[in-house]
Amino acid sequence: MSMAEIAADGHRLRIGVPREVAPNERRVAIIPDAITKLVGSGVTVLIEAGAGEGSFISDDAYADAGASIVPDARSLYGQAHLVLKVQRPDDRELRLLQPGSTLIAFLAPLTNPDLVQALATGGVTGFSMDAIPRTTRAQSMDALSSMSTVAGYKAVVMAADYLAKFFPLLMTAAGTIPPAKALVIGAGVAGLQAIATARRLGAVVEAYDTRPVVKEQVESLGATFVEVDAGDADTQDAGGYAKEASADLLRRQQEKLAERSERADFIITTALIPGKPAPRLITAETVSRMRPGSVIVDLAGEMGGNCELTVPGEIVVRHGVTIMGPLNLPSTVPVHASQMYSKNIQNLLALMVKDGKLTLNFDDDIVKGTCITHAGEIVHEPTRARLGLGKLTPEPVSAGANGAPPAPSEVSAPPVTPASQRG
Repeated sequence: MSMAEIAADGHRLRIGVPREVAPNERRVAIIPDAITKLVGSGVTVLIEAGAGEGSFISDDAYADAGASIVPDARSLYGQAHLVLKVQRPDDRELRLLQPGSTLIAFLAPLTNPDLVQALATGGVTGFSMDAIPRTTRAQSMDALSSMSTVAGYKAVVMAADYLAKFFPLLMTAAGTIPPAKALVIGAGVAGLQAIATARRLGAVVEAYDTRPVVKEQVESLGATFVEVDAGDADTQDAGGYAKEASADLLRRQQEKLAERSERADFIITTALIPGKPAPRLITAETVSRMRPGSVIVDLAGEMGGNCELTVPGEIVVRHGVTIMGPLNLPSTVPVHASQMYSKNIQNLLALMVKDGKLTLNFDDDIVKGTCITHAGEIVHEPTRARLGLGKLTPEPVSAGANGAPPAPSEVSAPPVTPASQRG
C-alpha cells in the first residue's frame, strides 16, 4: 500500500510500530505472524524501517506479511491511531504522539508519574502492559509473566557462565563432582523458571518466597522450599503479588536466608513489590560469609536490588562473590521475547479491535484495569492513589462514545470517556 493510499483509508484503524529507542532494547512489539492476522481483520499496520532488526526481523519480512514500511518515527506517529511499543516513550516520542491517539507499552505507571501526567495532558489514551489483571482470563495477555519467564531462564544461564563449577553431578575417572547448590529467592514466574532451568542443568535447588501458597509449585519442580514463619502477617495482596514485609518479618527473612546463602554456590533473586523498592534480603554481612567464587544474579536490580551490594547494570566482585545486577534481561533473548510479547499484544488487541476499528469497552475488566490515561485524565485507580489523587466521579456517556480512533482529519479531538471508566 502506498503512502497516498494509507492517507486516504478513511476510518480504517492504523496501527504503528516504531523502532525501540531505549538503550540496549532489541525487542519489537509485533512480529510478522501477528501482522498477517491484523491485516486480515481490516487493519492497516505501519512499521518503522528497522524496527525488527534487533530481533532479526527484516523490513521485507514485515512487508511480506502485509505491513507498510514508513521511513522514520515522525511519519509513523503522524499517521498512527494506535501505537504499539515495548518500552515507555521517551521525551521525543511523547511529543510525536498525536492527541486522541492510543498507546500500548510497558509504562510502569506507579514509578513514572511524570510520564503518566504527560500522556494525560497530551490527550493520549495509554494502556500499560504491566497493569494486565492477574486473572485466568487475562493470562494470555500477561506480558509481565512472559518477560519474567525469559529473565528467569537467562539469569541461570548467566550464573552458569560465571560460576567456576559444574552444575550437574558428574561421576568421572577423575572422581565424583558434586552438583552445584542453588538458592532462588522469590517464586513468582521468574523464580519458578529459574528453578526449572537450574534443575534441568543438574543443580540442587532451594527456594524461598514470602507467600507460603507457592510451596507446592516450588516442590513440584523438584526444589526444596525454605520456610520462614510469617506469623499472622498477610504476605500477599489481592492480585497475588507479594506485600511489603514488616521490619520483624524482614529480619527473620534475612536471618534464614543468610544461613542458606552461606552454603549456596549461586543465588538468583527475583523478589519485587509492585511500585516499591526491592526488599533487601541479602545483607553485605551475608555476602561476606558466602563461599569465594559464589555468584549472585539479582533480577531486582532495576528496583534497587535484593542484595545490599548489588550495583544495577553492573557486575561487581565483593568478598570473592560475583554479584550481577542485570537490567532488561528479556532484551538479551530478543527473538523469543518479541515472539511472546507480540502474542500478548495480539491477544489484548482481540478485545479492542472489532471489524477493523478500535472499540474500547471499559466494562471489560481487562480493558479497564490496563488503561492508565484517557481523555485527559489519569483513570487508573492504583496510579491515582499513588499520586494522591481522589477517585474519578462518574460522568454521563455521550452518544457514540465508544473509544474508536479518530478519523485522520479529527486526530486532535480526544474521545469522550465512557461512564464505566470514570467511576
